[in-house]
Amino acid sequence: MYKIIIPLFIWMACSFTASSQVITGADRTNEYLPLLKGKRVALLVNQTATIGHTHLVDSLLKLGIHIQKIFSPEHGFRGKADAGEKVGNGKDAATGLTIVSLYGKHRKADATDLKDVDILVFDIQDVGARFYTYISSLQELMEAAAENKKPLIVLDRPNPNGHYVDGPILDTAFRSFVGMQPVPIVHGMTVGEYAGMLNGEKMLKNKVHCRLTVIHCQHYDHHTIYLLPISPSPNLPNMASIYLYPSTCLFEGTAFSLGRGTDLPFQVFGSPLLSKNLFSFTPHSTEGAKNPPLKDTTCYGYNLTGTPEQVRAEMDGRVQLKWLIQAYKLFPDKEKFFIPYFKKLAGNAMLQEQIKKGLSEEEIRKSWEPGLTRFKTTRKKYLLYAE
Repeated sequence: MYKIIIPLFIWMACSFTASSQVITGADRTNEYLPLLKGKRVALLVNQTATIGHTHLVDSLLKLGIHIQKIFSPEHGFRGKADAGEKVGNGKDAATGLTIVSLYGKHRKADATDLKDVDILVFDIQDVGARFYTYISSLQELMEAAAENKKPLIVLDRPNPNGHYVDGPILDTAFRSFVGMQPVPIVHGMTVGEYAGMLNGEKMLKNKVHCRLTVIHCQHYDHHTIYLLPISPSPNLPNMASIYLYPSTCLFEGTAFSLGRGTDLPFQVFGSPLLSKNLFSFTPHSTEGAKNPPLKDTTCYGYNLTGTPEQVRAEMDGRVQLKWLIQAYKLFPDKEKFFIPYFKKLAGNAMLQEQIKKGLSEEEIRKSWEPGLTRFKTTRKKYLLYAE
């Protein structure tokens, strides 16, 4: 079932070429510059907000746009902070602009943050998983915009996992910042499409409506293979990690390491309690993983990585449960396998119990079908790109 493959890091040329044809929303300046001229602009952005090789902030400043401030999400404006790490306010060293962190206790811009702002811009590369927090930041920015009567422009970007929809629908009893809406683990939408759904389905708090403009991508559909030019967060360093993430992130809710603090985050999983004949790795403190689970402890398990083509094919357009089920079977202390965080990531209490009861992957998947069918019907109304 598992292969040990030497990882191929791919922020370099490879055989996938479709991504070079895509024109992102940010690239289409003629479409949104007229909306920004003469306005005091605030942007919720990170290191992925670029036009070509230049950061969006730098490009807009050169084009004469008045940027009032920058809002930053999880991992910070430059994308270096650990998952969950508190990121404070500050100044951008390159431009001197004020940076207001929208992560931690102050996740949502308030009236004070927006009193000197005329219009908002969101441009962050997402990876299409419910628990990847940038769509939660988008939702809270939309709510803040609506409540303070500010228009919002979303500069859309492709979803590298936008070619499928899968996983359990979140039970709203388990709402958290890693799952705010009753959507599956893999929603198959770009951030622009997702924003349209939040508006159209009245999913925003108190059913407020955001004055939303989405600048579409060009030469993109939901089966376009899109290679992200910039790592979207410290522990998703390559396309293999991005393809595996919707499945392997569930290990964050277990006693296992999934490779934070190694060169293969989200591409390996293991425990010191498994057989020493298995693939071994040792997490250490690194940038973006200062205190990883099982730090400085040798773990034994499996290496799932490979070329982007290999990993994408292995995923087979599904959230893969086989690795999680196998890990549970191998773990000697079953009562300590799951930690409370697992239910937030799964979005329900059922998945944990299904695995404990020994249900097969196909039996578990069958329980998802009614919710997925309903979600796909809703999703279809808001798609901006062909499937």
